[in-house]
Amino acid sequence: MVDVVWSATETEAETGLTIASDNIFVKDSLFSEPGLIEHIAQSAAAFAGYGTFARGESPKLGYIGEIKDCIINCLPEVGSELRTHIQLVIEVGSIRLIKAEVRVGEKIAATCQMKIFLKDD
Repeated sequence: MVDVVWSATETEAETGLTIASDNIFVKDSLFSEPGLIEHIAQSAAAFAGYGTFARGESPKLGYIGEIKDCIINCLPEVGSELRTHIQLVIEVGSIRLIKAEVRVGEKIAATCQMKIFLKDD
């Protein structure tokens, strides 16, 4: 659900996905709402994975604890390229709060906040 990570720092990342016609979340040539949310979750996972890799640690398993303020403005068509910005709002212990914005070109397709719980070893 993530084809590319364009950039990543300690506090934010840019990821992308080109929507294929055989994607499980495509229906009637449109990428569905659950697909957008799953793409955001996988983008957050790639962002978290980058952080652990940069610190020389093993990746941790994460669980979505809450999705808040989710707004879906449009359903992207097959062939569309999603560009997603993930921003770390706060990290307390094993809990991370992120903000996400998914764009298709200049259009904002979706935004939300996700609370993610990282499992300790």
